[in-house]
Amino acid sequence: MTPRPSPGPAPATASGPPARPSLDAGRHESGAKRAVRGAVVKVLRHTRTDRGMTLEPFASRCVRRGEVHELVTTDHWSEEPGARVDRVGFLGFAELACGGVVDRGDTLLIGGEPVGTVLGFDGCHLPNHYNILIHTPRLLTGHCLSLAPEAGVVFAPAGWRGPDGVPAG
Repeated sequence: MTPRPSPGPAPATASGPPARPSLDAGRHESGAKRAVRGAVVKVLRHTRTDRGMTLEPFASRCVRRGEVHELVTTDHWSEEPGARVDRVGFLGFAELACGGVVDRGDTLLIGGEPVGTVLGFDGCHLPNHYNILIHTPRLLTGHCLSLAPEAGVVFAPAGWRGPDGVPAG
């Protein structure tokens, strides 16, 4: 099998400099993966409309067993790396029970119920934790979803089916 050449820079547009690559660039080259599982360890209850998170220019992040990351909802949608995300709802923190890869487009399930789709990552608290941004139709908090510590968390890849055969999202 011959290696595929990496894509070159984005072509210049008629109106100016090259377009920035989509956060989904190369996503369809990915193979199968396992779901990343964990549990809620802290429930959060607030929203903000001026948070100023920044969408990292990565479509995926590797995560390790035992890491704790913050789950944040937003009704904002952008594929622009560096996009500012102000409107957010805080679900809580989750500890991961297994390592894996969380991809933009994965479905977040909590307690077996779909919550939203991974939009991307904000690294303002690194190296402590990532804010994992979850796109939802409206801002959601841990309180409005009646979350409790130990609720199961799953980042399910596209086409994933749970043990009961039910598809995610």
